[in-house]
Amino acid sequence: MTIIYRCTIELHDSLYFATREIGRLYETEPILHNYALCYALGLIDNPSYQTTVAEEDSYRYFCPEQVPKYEQHLTPLNQQGIYVTPARTVNYTAVLNTWKYANNNYHVEMEKTQKNIPSFGRTKEIAPESQFEFFIITEKSLKLPKWIRLGKWASKAELTMEELPSSKQDREREFIFSYPLNPVDVMFTHQVLSYDTINMPPVSLIRNVRMRGKCYTVEGLKLQIPAQMQYRFH
Repeated sequence: MTIIYRCTIELHDSLYFATREIGRLYETEPILHNYALCYALGLIDNPSYQTTVAEEDSYRYFCPEQVPKYEQHLTPLNQQGIYVTPARTVNYTAVLNTWKYANNNYHVEMEKTQKNIPSFGRTKEIAPESQFEFFIITEKSLKLPKWIRLGKWASKAELTMEELPSSKQDREREFIFSYPLNPVDVMFTHQVLSYDTINMPPVSLIRNVRMRGKCYTVEGLKLQIPAQMQYRFH
């Protein structure tokens, strides 16, 4: 039986990751990518969920090389029937922080520094108490940690999970899903008719998607969630 969890994340620290760079401004989009969520939730390379990977692809606190291995890490989740959607904001506030550093040159011969020009930049971060919402679709019940870490600063966040009432998979139909989706994960099983684009690495997301295909209808909720979603790669 398919289980659907509606999950909420509340930030207890400011959240930063560089979605886009505009000159000296590094901006954080108020959307959480589903790849990042899988790592933050501890679903990657975890024997508790039977998602361990080959030793050469192992995911640990220290990674000797900064090369993404999304296909190797996420494919075991497909095999276990676990899928995490990207997260949208329920409410959020953005904050601007400025950082700066000086160009300090040190020479053995104590030569006079020709330039000492301060350099600066700004980060647009998501403030504490902001909330995100997403879904987990799984073939078996999951027990996830209450506290997780997100973003470049490993910001502390609280996770709340709610198991939705029983759902059924409808036959193919046209419906609208307002939450963000990873287009690569739905384009092979659904006909995507219209959408808004969210530009962000490593795969841009879409939202307000009008689509045709199979979906889950949750009892008591006016919500259709795309069915048959899996992590797919170019």
